[in-house]
Amino acid sequence: MDPVKASRTSGSLSPRLALVLLVALPMALLVGLLVLAVEASWAPLRNVDRYVANTLHTQALGHPALVHAMVLVSDIGSPTVMRIAATLLAVVLFLRGARRLALWTAATMISGAAIDEVLKVAVDRARPVFVQPVASAPGPSFPSGHAFTATLGAGVFLLVLLPLLPRRTRLAAWLPAALIPLAVGYSRIALGVHWTSDVLGGWLLGVGLLTGTTAAFETWRREHALPRVHPVLEGVAPEESGRAAHPVRSGPEDA
Repeated sequence: MDPVKASRTSGSLSPRLALVLLVALPMALLVGLLVLAVEASWAPLRNVDRYVANTLHTQALGHPALVHAMVLVSDIGSPTVMRIAATLLAVVLFLRGARRLALWTAATMISGAAIDEVLKVAVDRARPVFVQPVASAPGPSFPSGHAFTATLGAGVFLLVLLPLLPRRTRLAAWLPAALIPLAVGYSRIALGVHWTSDVLGGWLLGVGLLTGTTAAFETWRREHALPRVHPVLEGVAPEESGRAAHPVRSGPEDA
């Protein structure tokens, strides 16, 4: 093989490998270890979960306004709301010609929903129980679907909209994208419907899956000889984000 060509091929793999090796795989490993710790009722993890749950529950009992605020945050960041918002985004992208970006959005959210359900059934962890509960939630506890889906939803919207922002503000845009899942996850613990490790698992899953689908999309881009992008600053597909924001309208001569 031509050394120059080999060098270019190797270089084209580095962004994808960085995403997978530095983020996606570590996240998957941490989730696996967390599942093992939950299944084994590992004492240090169990003690942390109980301590945080009891502390926040005591705080919630004494501050009804805090409970109302946490319910609002939890409702706004619920999987249903996030999935509806992402579905609408995918539809808009598709109708405006950004069809591959729409597919990535839908695939990321659908994969998240499937993984969430499979893990909940597989782990089948009981939720926290209190004598005076301030909120309730159905189904198994691990992982937190709210934390998982809020992480995915915030990440998807960020990576789609990032190319439309002024370049100097793009790094700052990651802050609200991180605060949304953090607030939603905290609300689930504060309301006493999830253990801390449930929420941590949801965050890790969200970051790992988002990174994995982003790396897969970059693989597709390289296979189709599209320019390499840096997702942290350019999103997943800057040209498709631009096309969706400024669709080209065909005139009579194009009909």
